[in-house]
Amino acid sequence: MTSPRLVPPSSLSAVRAIRHGRSTANLAFAEAERTGATGLPVSGVDRDVPLSRSGIDQARALGRWWSHLPPGHQPDLVVCSPYERAMRTWQEMARTAADVIDVETVVDVETVVDERLRDREMGVYELYTPAALRARSPEEADRRERVGEWHYRPPGGEAMTDVAVRVGQFLTDLDRAAQGRSVLIVAHDAIVIALRHVLGGIGAVAPGRLPPVPNASVSTWENRGGRLALTSWGDTRHLTRPTTPTKETPHR
Repeated sequence: MTSPRLVPPSSLSAVRAIRHGRSTANLAFAEAERTGATGLPVSGVDRDVPLSRSGIDQARALGRWWSHLPPGHQPDLVVCSPYERAMRTWQEMARTAADVIDVETVVDVETVVDERLRDREMGVYELYTPAALRARSPEEADRRERVGEWHYRPPGGEAMTDVAVRVGQFLTDLDRAAQGRSVLIVAHDAIVIALRHVLGGIGAVAPGRLPPVPNASVSTWENRGGRLALTSWGDTRHLTRPTTPTKETPHR
């Protein structure tokens, strides 16, 4: 038996969600996965992880994507994660788009930063690769595999269920504060996945496996009959010229 879903009405005309461009941590995690290294590949704190050179190129490709949106289809509000890699993604997008179209079109877009769009907090295991977690805390790695990624809550951190709660609160406030507007969210894969779950409505089933969200991808919800409907997921067509993105490790 399929459980019914109750999708709440929305005043927003559209929501587009972008995962930030490839970060230095994305590259380091992918290299650790390739080599099997168990050390911590990244130092510092998660919110300060910057974009890589290729991530900046991806952000600029997103700026060209923005500049080619049809008139009237460009978002008129940008809400960004407070993390460095997300804010830099939007900055590079805006600069690139300004070089292609009327500068005022980009500069005048209202932009706000909201703490609820931060990446999933991993607590004491912040910036740990799966291999590093396995090497340092095999019991914790076993627990993560046992409960599944949606429900796993690292010590001092968040489960995806927690992320969905704060994203749901954000969407409720956004709907009241930005009625009728087209919104661009620049954040993280955890946020995009949580958006998909929350916008799925009451009764939406938690994913058994987290769906992939490529770096610099665009996912879109459009208002159809007063409700936001998912119309594209993880779109990276704007990145296929001139090169195809390399495989990424989810999260971070």
